[in-house]
Amino acid sequence: MREVLPELMAWWRAGKTIGVGTVVGTWRSAPRPPGASMLVGPDKSAVGSVSGGCVESAVFELAQQVVADGHPVLKRYGVSDDDALAVGLTCGGILDVFVEKVSPQTFPQLGAVAQDIEAGRPVAVVTVVEHPDSAWLGRRLIVRPEGVGIPLAGDLESDRAQAAIADDARVLLASGRSELLTYGPDGQRRGEGMRVFCNSHAPKPRMLVFGAIDFAAALTRLGSFLGYYVTVCDARPVFATVSRFPHADEVIVAWPHRYLKEQAAAGAIDPRTVMCVLTHDPKFDVPLLEVALRLPDFAYIGAMGSRRSGVDLIERLREARLSDDDLSRLSSPIGLDLGARTPQETAISIVAEIIAIRWGGGGGRLTQMEGPIHHEQHPTC
Repeated sequence: MREVLPELMAWWRAGKTIGVGTVVGTWRSAPRPPGASMLVGPDKSAVGSVSGGCVESAVFELAQQVVADGHPVLKRYGVSDDDALAVGLTCGGILDVFVEKVSPQTFPQLGAVAQDIEAGRPVAVVTVVEHPDSAWLGRRLIVRPEGVGIPLAGDLESDRAQAAIADDARVLLASGRSELLTYGPDGQRRGEGMRVFCNSHAPKPRMLVFGAIDFAAALTRLGSFLGYYVTVCDARPVFATVSRFPHADEVIVAWPHRYLKEQAAAGAIDPRTVMCVLTHDPKFDVPLLEVALRLPDFAYIGAMGSRRSGVDLIERLREARLSDDDLSRLSSPIGLDLGARTPQETAISIVAEIIAIRWGGGGGRLTQMEGPIHHEQHPTC
């Protein structure tokens, strides 16, 4: 929903009714992840995408029907489905798309949810997408971390269902994951009949870039493009300037290892955080990596350098008594083998490695491989 939020809120604040299709489940080579949304506005315009073009026309028509009759619909599009073939879903994937109408009357909590998302506060929107009682379809529960704002809001009208769903939603929200959850009709954990989609809106994952060099400038641009909150940190104020890193969210002048300790102590490092060390200077890199590799979190830790400097770095870290398990978390030399030479090409190789680790890819050429293009793995970074 985040990617279509500006258009959605403009219509919602104007009191309009919008048809919203959301991907709630994917299997095999589905082109869009759970949570991807498409809007059909009151002027019959389409915003966003649920499949990258395969089934948009069918969802567009279904959304108009749902707005007209008010009945939400859970629709499956798959390669074995005649309807899916007719609308062009030929990628071999399967999508479950939940289509509903949204207005200030049907979703009065949307304004508060949008404020949370825009402010970077974690919030999950849980929607009932399947239930034996059709009156439950489209009911929602808004879930926030305990102790943050109004922790729960919605219209489930069942304390049992609300308690079970809220517990599970908070687990997903903590890791930034969106998933379908299954319960009994009244929220029984060992039951079936009710499925809800938990759409988690967590703050942006962080990318920490240490070393204010030209390679960092290229990397911050790509990191921002991929949706990370990007921090550049360097102890040298002449290099660590906002003007040199216009795509970074913040530029910090500090000794890297001290800054990282402060961030860890403040709870600002989580399992989605990626870290790229680009200084390739032992006086910065060794104390920084001593701290980083001992922290339990981090989705990715990479350090720039040649093969020779990489061997020297590992030896220095061993002398600092880091274990083999600690050192196995380090990607050095950093990036995938793309033959990169320029800062821009090197930045692409680095983010390619981050993406491959996130989704379980091997980094090879797809044309020389067999099997599914997309990997069944929860994102970690």
